[in-house]
Parts: sequence; C-alpha cells; structure tokens
Amino acid sequence: MISQRHYATGKRKYAIARAWIEPGPPDITVNGRTLDHYFTLLAHRIQVETPLELTNTRGQFRIKASVCGGGGAGQAGALRHAIAKALVQANPDFRATLKKEGLLTRDPRVKERKKYGQKGARSRFQYSKR
Repeated sequence: MISQRHYATGKRKYAIARAWIEPGPPDITVNGRTLDHYFTLLAHRIQVETPLELTNTRGQFRIKASVCGGGGAGQAGALRHAIAKALVQANPDFRATLKKEGLLTRDPRVKERKKYGQKGARSRFQYSKR
C-alpha cells in the first residue's frame, strides 16, 4: 500500500491525461466530474478501470485526473495509460503485470494527414479514363 500521492501523464491519439493517485476512499474524478458522468459509454469506463482490475487495487485509491484534447476513446486510452504509469510509481511490483498487458506502452497510432491532390489520406479523387 502506498502512503503518498503519485503523478503520471498518459497520451493516446491527440488526448493528454494527467492523473494523481493517493490512498483513500475509492473515487475516480475526471475534470471535476465522476467517472460515470464524464465517460458515458460503458466501454470507455471499463477501459479506464483496466489497470486497477489487473493489479487488484480497485477500491484502494482515490484518483483525480485532468484530461484534454481528442475524443472519448482517445481520452479514455490516455487516462488508462496515466493510471497504469502512476500505479507503477506507487508499487514497482505492478510493472510486470501491466507491461505484459501493454498498458505501459504509448499507442503510436494517430490520424494520418490528408495529402494534396487527393480526397483524404489514402482515397483519391474519382479517376475518369475518357
């Protein structure tokens, strides 16, 4: 069990999350709102709580987070990354478990840019042979 506050940042797509964890009553606050009010989709809430489930620490920490940029999925992924990194700071024994599940690795996939002379990143304008 940790006795002090730990801080970590996480990123996913264009979202950036900052998370502080400390021992106390179980509570996850995101941008001043509860987890249920901030992430309305169940899949996003499950994704955020994944590091706590894997380390069997659900209900042991008070988590306060600040998230900006991106959309719902990106913010949920960024917050999951931040919580996982903060848990490793709190207890280095969690590193092997979280690393095996890939929660400590930043997901490098981002939207590909649109190219000039094309409709989008990969799709072209319609070609007319005649």
